[in-house]
Amino acid sequence: MANKLRITLVKSPIGAIPKHKATVEALGLKKMHKTVELPDNEAVRGMVWHVKHLVKVEEI
Repeated sequence: MANKLRITLVKSPIGAIPKHKATVEALGLKKMHKTVELPDNEAVRGMVWHVKHLVKVEEI
């Protein structure tokens, strides 16, 4: 298992339900095509699973 995940916002959360908007914000993604590196743990993976249609994830 990788140590970090590189998460990129590839689709706008404007039309998403409020819970998904909040999850994207909590991941640290504020603008389109911005990338964050977060630790690979169950909490982050759970958040990514809920917004998998809005983000692209790479293991690094």
